[in-house]
Amino acid sequence: MKLKHGLHLAYCTNVHRGENWAETFDSLQKYTMAVRARVAPDQPYAIGLRLSDLASRELVEPKIVGRFRDWLQENNSYVFTINGFPYGRFHGTRVKEQVYLPDWTSSERLVFTNRLFDILAELLPDGIEGSVSTVPCSFKEFIKTDAQVETMAGNLWSCVDHIHALSQRTGKTLQLGLEPEPLCYLETSEETVRFFERLRKLRPRDQRLERHLGVNYDTCHLAVEFEEPEAVVKRFEQARIQISKIHVSSALRLRPTPEARQALQAFADDIYFHQVIERSQNGVIERYRDLDVALRLDNMKDPATTEWRIHFHIPLHSSRTKLFDSTADHIIGLFRLLQKNPALCSHLEMETYTWEVMPPELKGRTVVDQLVCEYDWTLQQLRECGLA
Repeated sequence: MKLKHGLHLAYCTNVHRGENWAETFDSLQKYTMAVRARVAPDQPYAIGLRLSDLASRELVEPKIVGRFRDWLQENNSYVFTINGFPYGRFHGTRVKEQVYLPDWTSSERLVFTNRLFDILAELLPDGIEGSVSTVPCSFKEFIKTDAQVETMAGNLWSCVDHIHALSQRTGKTLQLGLEPEPLCYLETSEETVRFFERLRKLRPRDQRLERHLGVNYDTCHLAVEFEEPEAVVKRFEQARIQISKIHVSSALRLRPTPEARQALQAFADDIYFHQVIERSQNGVIERYRDLDVALRLDNMKDPATTEWRIHFHIPLHSSRTKLFDSTADHIIGLFRLLQKNPALCSHLEMETYTWEVMPPELKGRTVVDQLVCEYDWTLQQLRECGLA
């Protein structure tokens, strides 16, 4: 939906199953339109589209994308952003570290991402900027050599070339957003800045990088890293890195007491990665590859002075409990910065893709009800900042 100051808000449709285009379109008709009827029945409705590689190969066909464009017009809806992070199957099977593959060392990732931009250029309404979000280059464990980093940088520059040519041909403003995530090659804002510096050194006088490559700021991911919005935004601004999209998402935070650790067993699933970042009272950070790894630890630190933040996207409207809290304060802090400078980023996308693996106490409603509640919570926070 269209908000004040040219902002756009959608939810990411990666919450729904859909690995080919027929399944994806069915989810849009069944779920997305049901949400739209309850949150924005009489105004243009924004869709945050998720496409797998297979779905994108089907949708890029002129007749199919043309029919989808007609459907959007008939339903007073529009697509302004595409989630290009997951390449293959994303629900119902083990994803874990495979979600980062193919990574940016691979030509498959480049071809897939270029195709997403071709589709977005066909769907994007005039006067609205378009964004695609992607993996944070790779998973740290996958990168063993400097040659791999050079390949990632080269492929990203090739994508910038494609986006620029497409923008010139269509008149659309398009940008790719790398999405920092715990334990990935781009994990923190500092690592992200260093990588952009390396990209600039490859073509020091090429200004297209700033126009077509930015950061997808996932509030869950950077909150899990114990980063603060003001410091992150300042670091990106000083490095001339644009924020192409904000993923509005919330993580679990808690004191790892025996009771809390027992309750966390319900969050340890076999589908998604749930990286754990631990900070002790003296500020020392430790990282654990997955929640089950952290829960198996015997040498636990004092839970009264230790905090865990877990990469598990929980509902934005989740209330604090005796055992668990959320990182919603990070979202609110970023919204306040957006209030001061609405030009910071015009794309907002709520992303709580973990619906199928949530514990029962977080899932006592339909997915449509869940999404409507997330809209209610997000719009309330935005209204308090004068943005909606």
